[in-house]
Amino acid sequence: MKPRILFTDQAGVLGGGELSLLDIASHFADTSRVVLFADGLFRERLEQRGVPVSICAAPAEVSGVSRAGGLTKDIKAAVGVIGLAREVARAARDYDVIYANSQKAFIVSAVAGKFACKPVIWHLRDLLDQQGEFSRLHRLVAIRLANHLCARVIANSRATADAFVACGGRPDRVRVVHNGIDPAPFQRLTAEEIGALRQQLGVAGVPTVGVFSRLAPWKGQHVLLEALSQLSGVHALLVGDALFGEQGYAEGLRELAAQLGITERVHFLGFRQDIPQLMSVVDVVAHTSVTPEPFGRVLVEGMLARRPVVAARAGGVLEIVEDGVTGVLVAPGDARALAAVLRDLIANPDKARALAEAGYAAAIRQFSIEALLRGVTEQVSEVVVRTQRG
Repeated sequence: MKPRILFTDQAGVLGGGELSLLDIASHFADTSRVVLFADGLFRERLEQRGVPVSICAAPAEVSGVSRAGGLTKDIKAAVGVIGLAREVARAARDYDVIYANSQKAFIVSAVAGKFACKPVIWHLRDLLDQQGEFSRLHRLVAIRLANHLCARVIANSRATADAFVACGGRPDRVRVVHNGIDPAPFQRLTAEEIGALRQQLGVAGVPTVGVFSRLAPWKGQHVLLEALSQLSGVHALLVGDALFGEQGYAEGLRELAAQLGITERVHFLGFRQDIPQLMSVVDVVAHTSVTPEPFGRVLVEGMLARRPVVAARAGGVLEIVEDGVTGVLVAPGDARALAAVLRDLIANPDKARALAEAGYAAAIRQFSIEALLRGVTEQVSEVVVRTQRG
């Protein structure tokens, strides 16, 4: 019998964590529900997959808190967290476990679990030891709650788990379950469809590199633009938009492209849902994060699209890409090194093809949906059984 799970997530938009939860919640749709703290496209996608969804809108003082924090805002948010937690606790009465899919959702869910006397699982998708990413207070609160009010922490990579422990998290609380991605959408495309899309995008007959992530400083799209300025005739697709108050960075990227004289070769596509098609259009998928990535979902997607991947050598990426075998690793933020690798792959299609095929095989073998669901089910079942036994 499937456990009854109340999933929580702070976002209404679709990021990597939400896409992962979409697959997990779909698997448990007949016994579970998702509570979102904001409405948006994520709710629509969940409903399309038959997943019951409720919206418990977070008050402005909670939704407005950034990862970097701010004492005054944090104090105001605390009251809102308590109110939101009471709503989640009421919703949790008919479920076996509360499963938080993001850090903000976890803070609320940990308190809700205490109110409702329900165990809480935190699916941790962030590197908590990133000093510039999270305030010291936010890390301290998250770790204290995880150590005292959380039954299990599921980390999306060994790097994420190690960072949790390095910040003071209890090692016995954490388990690693890598993300899994369905290969089917990448396998049903035809050469005619890909060719038509290249024509539509204006990149037919020219070498093209793609970066697929939200536009944010730490995602490093500026590194690709700097590399592109060193590559004659190469185009770039920037797929993604500014999601969390990072519009200034997005505008800065357009200004940088103009300054570098590459505006005509940079295609800002914004948020798109046809990622498998777009990945099949490019010659290389680039990952350009300038700080360590907790996992690197886009790399697995690039592998499933049978495209060679180039990635920043840090964080969870090291658990996905074997340098020179399933992709190529470069130092984070090194535009010159990135340009050299891209130049080499474009000039040597046989090498690029060999990397792509090895990457595809590794993605199928290591990062399947079945493995993700098996790992999550095992962790949830352990928590539920242990709770029922008292």
